Amino acid sequence: MNNDKFNIYLIVAVIPRIINMIMNDEDVTEWQAITAFYHSKLYRDLSDESSKLWHFSPLLLYQLFQDEVRTGNYDYPEVGL
Repeated sequence: MNNDKFNIYLIVAVIPRIINMIMNDEDVTEWQAITAFYHSKLYRDLSDESSKLWHFSPLLLYQLFQDEVRTGNYDYPEVGL
């Protein structure tokens, strides 16, 4: 995937869904959710196409974000072959 398509995919299809889940589950404002997510290690890893995290659903990515908030880190999900 070229860089432009990758960025558009994240901006349109993935990140807004994660932000909405943060807002709904954590009862925070949109700005607080955006700030928390964009300052996370998960976001840094997700925005690196080579991490392949973008292959996972927004729900799974949100769960990884929750793990990071609770523990300071998250584990890459195991993928069945």
